[in-house]
Amino acid sequence: MDWVPVVFVTFKVLALGVAMFFAIKWHFDQSDKGERRAVLRTGGNMVAVFALALIGVGLFAFGLSSWLGLDLSLP
Repeated sequence: MDWVPVVFVTFKVLALGVAMFFAIKWHFDQSDKGERRAVLRTGGNMVAVFALALIGVGLFAFGLSSWLGLDLSLP
């Protein structure tokens, strides 16, 4: 039962990463040369926002579970 969260989280990260890659690639391919720089900048901003949101949610979940007294130590 310990492997289930690892597999699901790994799959979710891979699926979202692939989806973001192809979404950015599609927009990059659709843009003109003048717009490519803006598309790359927007894609970089989206990756940064996603990473910060992921870190924020992880820290919030860890803090909340610690505050509630849940045991977070690894076996």
